[in-house]
Order: sequence, then structure tokens, then C-alpha cells
Amino acid sequence: MSQIDIDAFLQHQPLFQQLSPAQRAALVPGTHEVRGQKGQVIFQKGDPCDGMYVVVFGKVKLALTAQNGSEKVMEILHPGQSFAEAVMFLNRPCPVMAQFLEDGLLLHVSAEVIFGAIASDPGFAQRMLAGLSLRLHSMVRDVERYSVENSLQRVISYLLQEGQPACNGRVVHLPVNKNLIASRLNLTPETFSRVLHQLVESVLVEVRGRDIVLMDVEGMQQLVS
Repeated sequence: MSQIDIDAFLQHQPLFQQLSPAQRAALVPGTHEVRGQKGQVIFQKGDPCDGMYVVVFGKVKLALTAQNGSEKVMEILHPGQSFAEAVMFLNRPCPVMAQFLEDGLLLHVSAEVIFGAIASDPGFAQRMLAGLSLRLHSMVRDVERYSVENSLQRVISYLLQEGQPACNGRVVHLPVNKNLIASRLNLTPETFSRVLHQLVESVLVEVRGRDIVLMDVEGMQQLVS
């Protein structure tokens, strides 16, 4: 596959699109492609962090691995999303591992050119802070969910959050396998499957392969309210 036009790609990303052409051009020398196959590790926990990543295509998971080998998925990233910014600013080792969930392409933007963009454009710093704040808000919401919601409520909350309008109602397309989603919700795969079966029996959802059709959104909302 030929190389992508880095400047053109950055121009259409919310984080970079407000930069002037000259400011974006200054990022290009410090940006390079990272191509990987499904299962390939991008970095391990403890590796040094010398920049941030933007997902061009494919999916990436951020995860922690316990001593017993079990894995906790912290986040699943999609095209257009970025990661590792916070660690880059702290100048600390990576606290998680990152791995391709499918064949994909990332852009690695070096810390040096990011700091240069911040120095030349305070608005760029504000957009980065906004992105980090949204991620922090999401993490706090997750902690709250795990602390106060039971397994049924966690799954329903996830489906309501991810549901997209479709011709037959609201539909959730599972972007990855159910085991990864279960880990993301701090559930075992067995519990996640059992809850889905319970929702199907209650005629609240209908499972069609990797698509989950929300049959009774109001009824689901009542269970988490």
C-alpha cells in the first residue's frame, strides 16, 4: 500500500484541522506511519512514550495484563481517535499495552512537533485539553458504572450508548468480539452472554450476528434509571 498524504489526513482530523497550513506542515517531518497486522503489539506497558498516535484505519485496544495472564481492556479505539497524549505530556512510561485488533494503520506524531504546535498556537493546546478531558470523563463514567451498576445495567448502558439509528430501529454493531466487550465492561464473557440472552428473552433486544437490534429502548432505559 502506498504512503498516505499525512498533511491531508491531519487536515480532516478535529484535533489538527484548525492549524494553519504552515503549522500542519511543521508536523509532517515528525510524523510517520505505523502499519500493523491483527494481533501485533504497538507498545508494551513500561515502554517509553515519545509521542501520540492517531488511528487512520483499523481498531486498537489498550489493555492491562494481570500476573495471572488475565487481560482487562481499558479502551477500544476507532479511526480518527488518538491515544497516548496524556503519557506523552507526563514523560512517563506507557501504563498500558496497545495492540492492533485488526490490520490497521496509525500515524505516530512525535512529542517534539506536538510541543512546537502548542507553542505556536494556544488554540491547539485547548483542543488537546478538551480531548483529554473527554477521555477522563469517560473513564470516570466507567468507574461509576462498575461501582454502582449490576451486570444487566452495564450491558444495557453500553447498548444504549452505542446504539445507532437504522431502518429497523436502533442497532448496535459489535465492533469486536464479545470477549473484548465483556472485558471493557468489567464482566466475564459468560456473564455478558447470559445478560444478552436475558435481554433477548425479555424481547428487549434481538441478536443478528454481530448486530444487536434494540427492540424496546424505553423499556431498557427504565431498567437503568
